[in-house]
Amino acid sequence: MIYTVTFNPSLDYIVRADHFRAGVINRTTYENILPGGKGINVSIVLKNLGHESTALGFMAGFTGREICARLAGFGVASDFIEIEEGMSRINVKMKSDEETEINGQGPRITPEAIEALYAKLDALKAGDLLVISGSIPNTLPDDIYERIMARLDGRGIDIAVDATRDLLVNVLKYHPYLIKPNNIELGEIYGVDLQTQDEVIPYARKLQEAGARNVLISMAGKGAVFVSEKGDILKSPAPKGTLVNSVGAGDSMVAGFLTGMIETGDYNTAFRMGLCTGSASAFSENLATRPEVEALLAAL
Repeated sequence: MIYTVTFNPSLDYIVRADHFRAGVINRTTYENILPGGKGINVSIVLKNLGHESTALGFMAGFTGREICARLAGFGVASDFIEIEEGMSRINVKMKSDEETEINGQGPRITPEAIEALYAKLDALKAGDLLVISGSIPNTLPDDIYERIMARLDGRGIDIAVDATRDLLVNVLKYHPYLIKPNNIELGEIYGVDLQTQDEVIPYARKLQEAGARNVLISMAGKGAVFVSEKGDILKSPAPKGTLVNSVGAGDSMVAGFLTGMIETGDYNTAFRMGLCTGSASAFSENLATRPEVEALLAAL
């Protein structure tokens, strides 16, 4: 079974306002409401690609209930810990001449709620796959990623991690199955500017030396790089298409890669699947679907 964890899920209110101006009334030309959060995105795309998962995390209030309802609408199972006070956050994603985001805070997560999440994770079994991704609210311990991975260490559970800076670096000692920084995040870890695929490779290997098993580096329009635990180095330019919405593209890449590995066990196939799934989401108003991904695979 596949599980995803989203510590601070949201309702994403996505709007488009032509030539937005501050200080005056602006009217939308497009609007949509979607359940948001990196782990949630992974679960939705996995479902779109034909694979079941259960979304874990925390929810609160009417917005939390709506997140669960909208996930169910996508056919995704959820098992969130309900927080009694506050509400799950609403994030505004406004698209105009420039993209602007206003992200909410989310509820205060209590120690009791954290223990309830641990209990759900303790029920995972050998052979299960866990995806932990995204930022953490300030009411969670800074080392929550480490605590989870230490708790599950040695139990035969493959863990994929998509996080930045210390959240990522501090879990490498637990040998995550997959990590997926982008080239900018990778450069921030080592204090370098990484613009080309060849520049990325030595630093991806450094992450492996620190403990990561498989390293997938997304590079937006410049494609992607993959360094496997067997030493394979795979590179590819990005599929051709028009960028419509960058939100969720990295999460989609994770879902696509995992789908490829589940279905074939082949790194090359998984890498291509991940690349095309991320691109399919970037080229669409919504998250990638299987037909969109297969169309890009055929053209890659």
